[in-house]
Amino acid sequence: MAAAAEAAPAPAAEAPAAAGSPSAASAAPLKPGAKTDSPTSVYDFVATELGTGKLVDLAEYRGRVLLIVNTASKCGFTWQYGPLEELYQKYKDRGFTIIGFPCNQFGKQEPGDDRTIKEFISDTFGVTFPMMSKVAVNGAEQDPLFAFLQREQPGMLGGLFGSGFSWNFVKVLVDREGKPAARFSSLQEPMGMSSAVEKLL
Repeated sequence: MAAAAEAAPAPAAEAPAAAGSPSAASAAPLKPGAKTDSPTSVYDFVATELGTGKLVDLAEYRGRVLLIVNTASKCGFTWQYGPLEELYQKYKDRGFTIIGFPCNQFGKQEPGDDRTIKEFISDTFGVTFPMMSKVAVNGAEQDPLFAFLQREQPGMLGGLFGSGFSWNFVKVLVDREGKPAARFSSLQEPMGMSSAVEKLL
């Protein structure tokens, strides 16, 4: 004779989480920008994916080496999309990701909308690394992530000549802990960064 299944006790109703409690915070909807008033790593930020509008929690990249780049489609450095893709393909299987952020602040060299930008970089350079929506990297409307990167990696001589982003295709290398580790100017050819990337992998 089969044993009767034991009746499980009815679960107690879960009380709603109090405002400010950890469970309430985790249930809060994502929005672009910083997730905390005192960010300590790039994992504390949310961005918007280019072309889809999907919110991307950068904590999804936890444990990977990142290269964050402000980009533009009509710049003298736009050709760097090609070697950036090459660098990404070289190291992506070892835990490396490039994240591009278009910006229109320098000579209005990124005037297009998300769709135009995405089509251009895909058709012209075959870009497959993650790209986010257009942001401001300097000034009153500076994206919070770039404010954090600027604070943590102020540039040449510790920002003696200004810590802001000087032009398109400034590159910030981020270690596996989400900490900005190095900053490179627009003049730095991406494949020339291979040794710096390898040191963090």
